[in-house]
Amino acid sequence: MAKNLLIVESPAKAKTIEKFFGGDFEVRSSYGHVRDLEKDNMGVDVAHNFTPKYIIPDDKKKVVSELKSHAKKADEVWLASDEDREGEAISWHLAEVLGLNPATTKRIVFHEITKPAIENAVKSPRTIDMNLVDAQQARRILDRLVGFELSPVLWRKVGMQRSLSAGRVQSVAVRLIAEREREINAFKSISTFKIEANLVAKDINNKSVIFKADGPLKLENQDNATRFLETCIGANYKVTDVQVKPAKRTPAPPFTTSTLQQEASRKLGYSVSRTMRLAQGLYESGLITYMRTDAVNLSELAMSEIAKEINQAYGEKYHKPRHYKNKNQNAQEAHEAIRPTYISNHTITDSDTRALYSLIWKRTIASQMSDAEFERTNAKIEISTNKELLSASGEVLKFDGFLKVYMEGRDDEDEDEKEGILPPLAVGQQVDLKEMLALEKYSRPSARYTEASLVKKLEELGIGRPSTYAPTITTIMKRNYVEKRDKDGSPREVNQLRLTADDKIEKKKITENFGAEKSKLFPTDLGLVVTDFLSDHFKSVMDYNFTANVENEFDEIANGKLKWNKMIDGFYQPFHETVESTMETADRVKGERELGVAEDGKKIIARMGRFGPMVQIGSVDDEEKPRFAALRKDQSIETITLDEALDLFKLPRNIGKFEGDDVVINVGRFGPYAMHDKKFYSLTKEMDPYSVELEEVGPLIVEKRKAKDERTIKVFEKEKIQVLRGPYGPYLKVGLRNYKLNKEQQEKAETISVDEAKAIIEEQKANPPKKKAPAKKKKTS
Repeated sequence: MAKNLLIVESPAKAKTIEKFFGGDFEVRSSYGHVRDLEKDNMGVDVAHNFTPKYIIPDDKKKVVSELKSHAKKADEVWLASDEDREGEAISWHLAEVLGLNPATTKRIVFHEITKPAIENAVKSPRTIDMNLVDAQQARRILDRLVGFELSPVLWRKVGMQRSLSAGRVQSVAVRLIAEREREINAFKSISTFKIEANLVAKDINNKSVIFKADGPLKLENQDNATRFLETCIGANYKVTDVQVKPAKRTPAPPFTTSTLQQEASRKLGYSVSRTMRLAQGLYESGLITYMRTDAVNLSELAMSEIAKEINQAYGEKYHKPRHYKNKNQNAQEAHEAIRPTYISNHTITDSDTRALYSLIWKRTIASQMSDAEFERTNAKIEISTNKELLSASGEVLKFDGFLKVYMEGRDDEDEDEKEGILPPLAVGQQVDLKEMLALEKYSRPSARYTEASLVKKLEELGIGRPSTYAPTITTIMKRNYVEKRDKDGSPREVNQLRLTADDKIEKKKITENFGAEKSKLFPTDLGLVVTDFLSDHFKSVMDYNFTANVENEFDEIANGKLKWNKMIDGFYQPFHETVESTMETADRVKGERELGVAEDGKKIIARMGRFGPMVQIGSVDDEEKPRFAALRKDQSIETITLDEALDLFKLPRNIGKFEGDDVVINVGRFGPYAMHDKKFYSLTKEMDPYSVELEEVGPLIVEKRKAKDERTIKVFEKEKIQVLRGPYGPYLKVGLRNYKLNKEQQEKAETISVDEAKAIIEEQKANPPKKKAPAKKKKTS
């Protein structure tokens, strides 16, 4: 038995670290937290200074028992969970359950899993930092108090769907998304006309090239645009000013948690949670430094290795050492930015994490490279007939610098038009007009949030910390307050006027697609209703500054400047009073909007129902029962019109006969479908149930029927039992329920009798297969 027991929180991390030790150390994993707050009575004793009540969850009892056994046999126990507050709390909980003294137990930390880093950590152990533990404990207790006290209020006062919940950070994140959505819905787009001239000049090879120059101002309407073009008829175009200036672009700092999440979303299309899962795997495999950090600095050793890499690969002129400083005063500068542990490893073999590793490697290298140098030219060109000036600009890359390796991505709402390259221009030079366009442009609202831009906004507001962004976004989507989806664009006609080189003005209409969005965050109707209720009754919880101040107080606890119980008490007392007052006095939320009246005079409302947003015609007080229709995925209670609501009642639609039987289109529990000959066929995503025609549905029925016939081994019609082929072999199906066949039964599937099939079904009903136990949780990212 090894003399020393080293405990980390994940088996992957344990496996990597174990390689660096001889027989003196045995490395074991706790599989994340070994204790949590009990579920009963909030798990917090409010009356006794908010004392937490911890329990060992059932799925951790075996792990704890094994660790206790190993700890008894070891001469010394070392705790080596991650270096952040969550990791510190894991070490403290381990000390508590294993009967170790937190004041004397050796605690080691490292921000990269390499042999030198582990050896240095072992040489300089410390004890558990109770300030960090208290900061994590304060966050956990405060969030438990908010969740446990607010959720029952929502059940009683909103209660449209089961499992409603509220959280301190998640509710504020939903508010951001809800406010952006309403800002977009209220936005009134204004059209103006932009002047663009395509001019012709000679390049350095005396070849005619076209370059673009913009008009002096935006014109309010088509009449003004026409008049401007008319004033340009017969004009000459002369260069009156040329300014050539050097410009430079500097590289971005190496990654923090939030900037990695943002860039992986922009460049790789990764969700925030996927980025953190892959980054955790890279860290635990010893390939990158710790992935939960808000520091941008690099160690001197790392900078030395990066310098060597740049000088060897690109030459000395490409290297420029840079010492980045974090703007956030609470950033932990003792930590490093996210970087590869070994700069010499340009890539890795694992296909799942290779793209993210490459992104980190390139960003790290680029952060220590020279500026990119440009020559920027701005020219003014006079229109002789009206003395207005056109502006042309362009830039030429003179030295690529860090751009040889990496270019930082940008959010779509920040995109600017790229500058082109201008031909050589001189003051007094005449240039020719190819055409001048007056293009109708519409103003646009702010873009909806992506996961990346939401993280950026939360960080700007000081809401949350590196460890909270991913779980916050996951939670608000899981709770059905927010959904991530695409939005199809809509066609729109815009006017275009064109002054030709022979002085003719042409007018035409062109169609553009506007409003299309990809992977954006939309608030659900439930999210909007809950946000409104919380904003009305719990203003402090929903206030951005208040939430950011709470984060600052957690930082003060971590720095030993504030007692965690005092901080919780200052928040809880007024919060609890508001909860009690709201329970007593607040009206139950209706979450409805009146749209108008039907032809028979019955009221039409859009409202939240038990299964989501819907339209209702009539009232429960009427003689006839009210009629209901669910809203479509892309519709909202706040924006649906009366006509759109009435369209929802056009289903079911009989679209004609196919093979002698009616085809009826409807929407059911599992989405749009076609019913034909008493059989159901799901429509494809491209098919709109309100407009799809028989010509599209007929071939779909034939195709799906053929696929089903190929899957069908046999059918017992009377008993309605099907024997089908599946991806894992033959199985039985009755209605919507499937029944597994064992290997021997699968081999005899073609000859199975009805009695054998019934016996298998009865056996599985009497002894349903046990559900697999959930995988042991690692610490969430």
